[in-house]
Amino acid sequence: MTITNQNTPFKTQPSNMAIKLTVLSNGSLRVEGENIELVDAQGQPYGLGGRERISICRCGLSKQKPFCDGSHKGHFEHDATAFDLPAPKPAL
Repeated sequence: MTITNQNTPFKTQPSNMAIKLTVLSNGSLRVEGENIELVDAQGQPYGLGGRERISICRCGLSKQKPFCDGSHKGHFEHDATAFDLPAPKPAL
């Protein structure tokens, strides 16, 4: 499974392991699961030290991007409420 967000691609291995992504209100994107692998734009992995939960910065203020360092507090507002995306447009 590979999920890419412009400059912060991340993937998990093996692909049969469940990964949960949680969009936190007024905060980061939390990634939870076993064997998380986060790679940079060149495909080089970040050393996660065996963590099974990491938080990815959404506000752009972190000094440790792509990881959240809490800099968003009081400076970033987003009510994380799930909604359905429309169906994808058919390929031409």
